[in-house]
Amino acid sequence: MKKVCGGVRLIVSDTITMSYEVPANDFTRAGEASSDVKSKLKKMGVNPDIIRKVSIAMYEGEINMVIHATGGKIDVIISPEEIQMILMDQGPGIEDIELAMQAGYSTAPDNIRSLGFGAGMGLPNMKKYTDELKIESVVGEGTTVTMKVNMM
Repeated sequence: MKKVCGGVRLIVSDTITMSYEVPANDFTRAGEASSDVKSKLKKMGVNPDIIRKVSIAMYEGEINMVIHATGGKIDVIISPEEIQMILMDQGPGIEDIELAMQAGYSTAPDNIRSLGFGAGMGLPNMKKYTDELKIESVVGEGTTVTMKVNMM
């Protein structure tokens, strides 16, 4: 894909893969992965609207991993067609995905809510800011969330 951005011609022809570890219960590091991806996408000259969507969706996923799981791993795959984010954790799993997708629904404990997190907008925002969202979860084993944002 050739793209002109601010007079600079950017050619993205290869697939770029990045991986991040997300530590459990560490709110001081929550958002590091999404911030790094945002920075790299800016340097690549990706459309700011796409960067915004990726950053919001990925940050929401990161926060969910910190709050609800024992951390996890995020793989980001950037191709000329799309940006794919795969978030994997070995947490408690999601019992009712349909219920969890409802705005305002949250299972975050009070101590997390007192920090300003756990408002129940994580999964709805992940859906809102992506072109494709897939959630696979097994109670007691963990959750894998795959999100895609189209480059065009």
